[in-house]
Amino acid sequence: MRIAVCDDEELFRIEFKSVLDKVLINAEYDIDTFSGGSSLYEAFLKNPFDLVFLDIEMPGIDGITLAKRLRAVSENVQIVFLTSHIEYALEGYEVNALRYLVKPVDMNKLSEVLKYIQDKKNNSRQIMIKQEGEDIVIDISDVIYMESMDKNVRIVTSKSEYITRYNISDYEEELKNSGFLRIHRGYLISLSKVKKIVKNDVVMDGDISLPVSRSNIKTLKDALYAYVEGTAF
Repeated sequence: MRIAVCDDEELFRIEFKSVLDKVLINAEYDIDTFSGGSSLYEAFLKNPFDLVFLDIEMPGIDGITLAKRLRAVSENVQIVFLTSHIEYALEGYEVNALRYLVKPVDMNKLSEVLKYIQDKKNNSRQIMIKQEGEDIVIDISDVIYMESMDKNVRIVTSKSEYITRYNISDYEEELKNSGFLRIHRGYLISLSKVKKIVKNDVVMDGDISLPVSRSNIKTLKDALYAYVEGTAF
């Protein structure tokens, strides 16, 4: 995820970037900061950002004007306004702003915005598999876990299960930024589907119990804690 922060106060940009680093524990991201709208706009034209935080009150190009220019270039960019004056909020409807964050920014509110965007991105992800000569599309958000079976992978979802010829290590790499964790050489799980950890097992949705290798118990607990921290408000 590419993120831009545009604010004319250097100290605020530094502090805000620090907050983003704390919130985005499990995400792959790049953050660029800008002191003015013109430089952000030029950078956006070269390589669009997924999410921009714009201070409304800036010298030169104000946040509302900049947002209109960005929206004219991209319908997909998520725009969040930063402001000390909530009365500006009505103007944001013109550019389909995702949210307003009032300064000083509350970390929980920021987490909520980032979680929404991450979930939207993750939930829209799909994988395509071949099973018995058919191409099947699976939503990542439905997957509970994957199991290695020789040269095949068994994919268990909330709706069904599938077996496809694939390497589970490749799925591990492919889904590492989508909330999935390898808990055992034979199992890759979705952290969003974890119900509890019992000794050396993890209980998933559907009361499915899976073994966790000793070397991965701490990794699982740390990853699960970080995941829950990033999704609780």
